[in-house]
Amino acid sequence: MKPYIDEGIILYRDDDEIATNIRSYVLVYENKIPVGVGALHIFSPFLGEIRSLAVNKNYQNKGIGKEIVRSLLNEAKNLSLKEVLVLTYHKEFFEKLGFREISKESIPDKKIWADCIKCKFFPNCNEIALITSL
Repeated sequence: MKPYIDEGIILYRDDDEIATNIRSYVLVYENKIPVGVGALHIFSPFLGEIRSLAVNKNYQNKGIGKEIVRSLLNEAKNLSLKEVLVLTYHKEFFEKLGFREISKESIPDKKIWADCIKCKFFPNCNEIALITSL
């Protein structure tokens, strides 16, 4: 994830935050090497967020990202969430998976003040907010 963190595509998470949320992460391995990661964060009994989605650049365009997103959406369904949101620079990727664009103003304040405030691009964010219903 480090190259994506350095580029500002994914937020840095310290060891304590990762340890606290480790069960939220899904990892994909190829030949015992981690090549993809993503997490489902739960905001409320009805809303989750896919975050920290990354695939090693050498393994992109092989369906790994889709596999991770589908796994996280299945988990959200199993938890009876109604919607899952994502902030991304790759709108088309998520639209192909059934997400639709929404205004950033509709994102819960908790997200903005818990996560977005940590971003080096805050408040001039170019990410696109999308959501899908389950």
